[in-house]
Amino acid sequence: MKYVRAGSLRGIQRSVALMAKEKKVEQITDMEVDFAQWFTDVCTKAELVDYSDVKGLFIMRPYGYAIWENIQKILDGKFKATGHQNVAMPMLIPESLLQKEKDHVEGFAPECAWVTYGGSDPLEERYCIRPTSETLFCEHYKNIIQSHRDLPKLYNQWCSVLRWEKTSRPFLRHREFLWQEGHTMHATAEEAREETMRMLNIYADFMENVLAMPVVRGRKTDKEKFNGAEETYTVECMMHDRKALQAGTSHYFGDGFARAFDITFTGKDNQLHYPHQTSWGVSTRMIGGIIMTHGDNSGLVLPPKIAPVQIVIIPIAMHKEGVLEKARAVAETLRAAGLRVKLDESEQSPGWKFAEYEMKGVPLRLELGPKDIEQNQCVLVRRDNGEKVTAKIEGIVDEIKALLDAIHDNMYTVAEKNLEDNTFDLKTIDEVKEMASGRGGFARTKWCGSLECELKMKEQAGVSSRCMPLKQSGTAGKCVCCGKECTTDIYWGVAY
Repeated sequence: MKYVRAGSLRGIQRSVALMAKEKKVEQITDMEVDFAQWFTDVCTKAELVDYSDVKGLFIMRPYGYAIWENIQKILDGKFKATGHQNVAMPMLIPESLLQKEKDHVEGFAPECAWVTYGGSDPLEERYCIRPTSETLFCEHYKNIIQSHRDLPKLYNQWCSVLRWEKTSRPFLRHREFLWQEGHTMHATAEEAREETMRMLNIYADFMENVLAMPVVRGRKTDKEKFNGAEETYTVECMMHDRKALQAGTSHYFGDGFARAFDITFTGKDNQLHYPHQTSWGVSTRMIGGIIMTHGDNSGLVLPPKIAPVQIVIIPIAMHKEGVLEKARAVAETLRAAGLRVKLDESEQSPGWKFAEYEMKGVPLRLELGPKDIEQNQCVLVRRDNGEKVTAKIEGIVDEIKALLDAIHDNMYTVAEKNLEDNTFDLKTIDEVKEMASGRGGFARTKWCGSLECELKMKEQAGVSSRCMPLKQSGTAGKCVCCGKECTTDIYWGVAY
């Protein structure tokens, strides 16, 4: 069941070598020493976030928010290309409205934050600050859906939500975080299920082809599915430390919410029917995934397609005549070609600038000095593997675009190798426990489907079910826990 995508072994070796070289940014803890501290250092030193006075509420600084804006722009285009429209729902949910779907409210109750006063006056009813918006959309859909001609409803919103998490970490566990949440209604279960898988595949394609993050597409167990959903599907990624990150989810709700909210429509048969619902979402957690998938001991390594700055231009000996003028001309040429460019004209030394932009993960660095100008050339340095190439100024746009594509491909190959090398086909709970307590990774096993065995894996091996992959092997085997004959493949791991 091993899966390998063709890639550049040479690129992988160079990336490993780059991580092993003496780093320039000493204030970042080595990931091999303390991965959690390394992650926090990268988030703060690369100026992605800052801490606020409210625990669990982080400030997204301009550089971090710019990454989110690029993610948002690309995904929003994909959503609109598939017929979805953006809306804006209120941030407050009346308690009576939240209570209409029992399973849903019970799942979110521990994380709800409540507004009980309006100014100095106590409110007649508590209002929940939205942890998610299913109930708000359902109340709206009840008012606007009457006929099969009103379906489907394909809505999405970009907003923040609040979940009162007990612990917090930048991008991974925020009490308030930015996300998108799609909520759709369909005439039939078949159409809703098609929507659920369509959006899952959009997420997977985005992770792989934009963020250079390989994913495992799969279905969550009943224990791990979203509160109120009939089926939950996920894209799971492996981080540098071989832990799992649930990067995005897509849910099929059936008609459960529609029944709870009494949403009906008149079908083509002139009979009343309940519509079938989906929801799907990704959040700023993806930025945490980018950091932990691609980063190294010098800081960020950003995928070129979402990097706020794709190429930084560093003038060498810029006090000399003609250097800055040439650097500015090159910058304008690149901007005109649609590239995101920064020209650093500050008085900091070139060495300081090299370290700064390495830390910020800028994919490509262009060095331009007097000798380069004499020969009508420049030096290009890749962030992913440190490789330097000399390129002619004439034709530089094509050269840079080709290099940015090569950087993406190499980043994907390195990440995929990490996933492949650390996914193990295991047969016993002891083997899974040994993996989890040692190197870590994904355990791929057979599972009988019982909750008892799923709980046993958590209790005895310290892993949770990640997903049942959509691509099943179809082979028979024995459940990793009870030894019962079964055919279901499942992934286990330690997750963020």
